Amino acid sequence: MQNVEILLINEKPKKIFCIKKLAGKGKPYGFIGPLSLLLFTFYVIPIFLSLYFSFTDYNIIKKPEFIGLSNYRDLLLDKTLKASMENTLLFTLGVVPVQTIFSLFMASWLVGRGKSKLTGFVKGAMFIPVISSMVLVSIVWRILLNGEGSPLNMILSILNITQPNWLGDSSIVLLVLMGITVWKNTGYFMILYIAGLMEIPKNYTEAARVDGAGRWSIFYHISLPLLKPTTIMVVFLGMVWSFQTFDLIYTLTGGGPGNSSMTLVLHIYNNAFKNLNAGYAMTIANILLFFSAIGAIVQKSFLKKEKSEVY
Repeated sequence: MQNVEILLINEKPKKIFCIKKLAGKGKPYGFIGPLSLLLFTFYVIPIFLSLYFSFTDYNIIKKPEFIGLSNYRDLLLDKTLKASMENTLLFTLGVVPVQTIFSLFMASWLVGRGKSKLTGFVKGAMFIPVISSMVLVSIVWRILLNGEGSPLNMILSILNITQPNWLGDSSIVLLVLMGITVWKNTGYFMILYIAGLMEIPKNYTEAARVDGAGRWSIFYHISLPLLKPTTIMVVFLGMVWSFQTFDLIYTLTGGGPGNSSMTLVLHIYNNAFKNLNAGYAMTIANILLFFSAIGAIVQKSFLKKEKSEVY
């Protein structure tokens, strides 16, 4: 009897301990639960709805009617889609390398100069476009570029330089939009590079200086390799942003002149809300989602391979 009583006494604390242990393990799920529910509601569910509606004839007003693969067959005959894909690809290839190189250059220059009033002013000036609304930025640039009386064209006329139609010439409009995008995004990526450069141990660069390495040699052989994870993130984040460019082009050109600045997201918007063909718009959106998903997978694989001592 005494042995049985001893066993019963010993079992109770174990059960209480197990319950507390399980409760402790469940706390993290309680914290991430609300956010996970929001993500599932506003991201995961819409993806499946988009896949469903892409197989239907749906104009937002009437009930969706199942039409099979008709929307996907229409993709092959859509000339505007072809133009928008080409423009989106050219836009991405033009913006991403320039903003990556420029932000890396600015970050290296600022870190090299250390803390000063000049570097503080440059950081603030570079970051102002980042925190500004894209619609506001678009309106300001429209005032600067549009018409003969625009400030930029007035300066060109004083210098006796031909005034191009910045937003109305199909041969240069995409380049103008690329330049504005680089100007707006560079400050954000510059901050990422500054954070990466600040994380590099100083004894690496100090040892290189003792061995007689110059500034360029230190940057090329030490800083640049250790910044690979940051560069990968900057490149792929810039690609995703370029794929999703909408408000700048919608506000400044509306995809014109013709289809010279039409992008995939703007083409989706036009089909959904102007042509009232939401089913076909979601078909195009699924194509964009597919390329974005591939980019995310490639980025993740690169980040796994490129691991430095800093990250």
